Amino acid sequence: MKLSVVLLCALVAVQAALLAAPSAEASGLKVGYYNKKCKGVEAVVKGHIIRAMKKNPRVGAALVRLVFHDCFVRGCDGSVLLDKSAQNPHPEKEAPANIGLAAFDILEMIKADIEKKCPGVVSCSDILVYAARDATKILSKGHINYVVPAGRLDGMVSSASEAQAELPDSTFTAQQLIDNFARKNFDVEELVILSGAHSIGMAHCSSFKGRLTAPADQITPAYRNLLNDKCGQRSNPRVVNNVRDEDYNTVSKYMPGFKSRVRKIRDLFDNSYYHNNLARIVSFNSDWVLMTHKEARGHVHEYADNATLWNDDFGESMIKLSKLSMPAGSKGGIRKKCSIVSHPLH
Repeated sequence: MKLSVVLLCALVAVQAALLAAPSAEASGLKVGYYNKKCKGVEAVVKGHIIRAMKKNPRVGAALVRLVFHDCFVRGCDGSVLLDKSAQNPHPEKEAPANIGLAAFDILEMIKADIEKKCPGVVSCSDILVYAARDATKILSKGHINYVVPAGRLDGMVSSASEAQAELPDSTFTAQQLIDNFARKNFDVEELVILSGAHSIGMAHCSSFKGRLTAPADQITPAYRNLLNDKCGQRSNPRVVNNVRDEDYNTVSKYMPGFKSRVRKIRDLFDNSYYHNNLARIVSFNSDWVLMTHKEARGHVHEYADNATLWNDDFGESMIKLSKLSMPAGSKGGIRKKCSIVSHPLH
């Protein structure tokens, strides 16, 4: 009887502790957060993104990558935007996993514009989340359309070593990827969903050098030859993630049967990643290994077969990603410039 009471009390205590435990998601976020604080701020961000992408379409893919690399390290706090300083001598930008990150200048332009309109009100982290959302909608021709909450604070800490430890690596095995995403409370399906972002953008050859000698059962030899040609042209060049975004002459030379799928307009954000993975024409090892895991492979087939489902699920996963919060006890505020810690503590 006494033992039962003790066990009951212990169970109650554990349950209470779990209920009291802080969520992995940022608290206090709200859709329309700036409606009264800075009316029209989302329209300002959208206008900048539209203009920037008309000038350079690659900006869109850069923003989608940037928000993931920010939120997966210390939550969505804009820490990836910080430059080197005495306070942060080796910021996240310096991490090998962050090679090729771009669009920082666009975010600074948006921030400067918003500061004129509403000084000290809108965080850089919120601007980045809005910008990535807008870029996703444009790249998908409106098929991926989701609403994100706001109310984030900008963090003070940015560490290259922390970014390297937290971000998934392109050489990971399936289990390493699953474990990495699980630490952020994402399951296998969400891992596969977010991997679909590799239908757009570019990567340095150093990120997939192991694939240049991978066997035919892991990568289609014609595509492997194409990658070797691209990577041999100069020191660590960038190559498009999606073969249909390659130049027509290169595809004609190495993959003539693929010529009809080459697009004049690059970076169409859709479910083509899953078709490419099934055909063994993806560049990253971390993409191909999804086919070695039963559950992940099932989701690759699922999203290859249903583009609309992936559009909806990608939007939901991006909302969840945007809610990742700063570590407990972190200090934050509103930066005047996105690259510099200049805000009062909150």
